[in-house]
Amino acid sequence: MAAKAQEALLRRMFDAAVASAQPALCVPPQLPSREALGTHGRLVVIGAGKASAAMARAVEDAWDGPLTGLVITRYGYNVPCERIEIVEAAHPVPDEAGLVAAQRMMAFVQGLSADDVVLCLISGGGSSLMPLPVDGLTLAHKQAVNRALLASGATISEMNCVRRHLSAIKGGRLAAACHPARVITLLLSDVPGDHPVDIASGPTVADPTTCADALAIVDRYQIELAHEVRAVLSSGRGESVKPGDARLARNEVRMIATPQMALEAAARVAEQAGYRAHILGDAIEGEARDVGKVLAAIALQVAGRGQPFAAPCVLLSGGETTVTVRGEGRGGRNVECLLSLAATLGGHARIHALMGDTDGVDGLEEIAGALVGPDTLARAWTQAMPVLQYLANNDGHTYFSALGDAVVTGPTLTNVNDFRAILIDA
Repeated sequence: MAAKAQEALLRRMFDAAVASAQPALCVPPQLPSREALGTHGRLVVIGAGKASAAMARAVEDAWDGPLTGLVITRYGYNVPCERIEIVEAAHPVPDEAGLVAAQRMMAFVQGLSADDVVLCLISGGGSSLMPLPVDGLTLAHKQAVNRALLASGATISEMNCVRRHLSAIKGGRLAAACHPARVITLLLSDVPGDHPVDIASGPTVADPTTCADALAIVDRYQIELAHEVRAVLSSGRGESVKPGDARLARNEVRMIATPQMALEAAARVAEQAGYRAHILGDAIEGEARDVGKVLAAIALQVAGRGQPFAAPCVLLSGGETTVTVRGEGRGGRNVECLLSLAATLGGHARIHALMGDTDGVDGLEEIAGALVGPDTLARAWTQAMPVLQYLANNDGHTYFSALGDAVVTGPTLTNVNDFRAILIDA
C-alpha cells in the first residue's frame, strides 16, 4: 500500500472513532419517556463539556415535549438550540464566563419538585467549564491550581480529585442541588477506566475520595498552593458529596459513549481494508514520551519478529497520557507521544502511525494530532529539525505542522479521549 493510502486509512479510522461518539447517534436512545415525568413534571436540561452543546441539540431534536435548559461548552463548540441556552466558556483554564454560567446553573436547579426530571449532559472538559469555587476561594485561585495541575504530570484522575475538593458544583454537589428531582446523567467518557466521578469531576456523582486524598496528590507532585487553597483542603471544608447521601438516591448514570466503543469502530475500518486490528487497551496512561517508546517497541517486534501479532495489522489504543512540561514549545500529549514513537522507530519502512485527541484539540492547540510515516525523520532533517530536540522542548505541534503532517479537524463536538493507531505492513 502506498504511503498516501496508508495515511488515508489511518485518517478514516480516526474519523470513524470520532463519528461513533457523535451525540446525535448516542443521545436519543437514552432519553426518558414522557410518562417518566408524571402529570406535572418538567424536563430540565443542564450540562457541561466540549460535547454538551451537541448533546443538547440531540435532545431538542428527539424530544417533542416542553423543556428548558442551560448548558456550558467550550468556545467554538456551540451548536444552536432553540429551547436550551448554550453558554461558551474557556478550556482548559477556566474564565469568568464559566464562573458566571456555573453560578447560574446552580440557581437554575433550585426549587425543583419530585415530579421533575433533570437531564444532565456531561462530557470531557466540564471541569474547567464549571469553575465554581468553594466559599473563600476565587476564580484566580482555581485558575492557578488548574495551570499547576496541567503542568505537573498528574493523571486526569488525580487532577479531578483535587478539582472536586475545591469546587462548589463538582463531586455530586450539582445533583444534590437538584434534590428532590430525579436526575439522569448522560456521560461521554474521556477518562481512562470510564469512572463517572472523573468525567468533568463528577458534578452529579457521589465521590468516595476525600480532601486528604486531594492534599496528598498536591504534595506528591510538589504543587505550590495559595494559603487559602491549602486551608480548604487541610480543614476539610472542601469535602464532596459521599456515597449513600440521601439527596442522590434518585440519581441514574448512563454511559453513552466510551473510548472502547470508538476503538472498536476504528478496528472495523481497519479490518475492512485487510488489516487485522488489535486493541492494546482503552485506558493507557503514563508519561506520553514513555508510552510512545513502548508502543514503538511493540510495533518493531511485530514488524521484525511477527510477535505478538503478525503483520499486516493495526495496533489501536486509547486512554490519556500526561506530559511533565520542561520545555517552552507548542505541545500536546498526543504529539509528544508521537514524537517519541517516531524517534524510536527510526524511520522504519513499514510502519505508519496517527495519534490525536477525539475532541479536535491536543493540549492548547486547535490541532487534533499528527501523522508519522517512514520518511518523517528524513524530511525533518532536511529542515534542520532533529526530533529529539523538539521532544525535549515539548514542541510537537511546531514539528508536525512544519512538515505538513498535523491532523486538523476543527471542533468534533464529541470527546472520547485519545486515539492512537499504528499501522504495520507485511
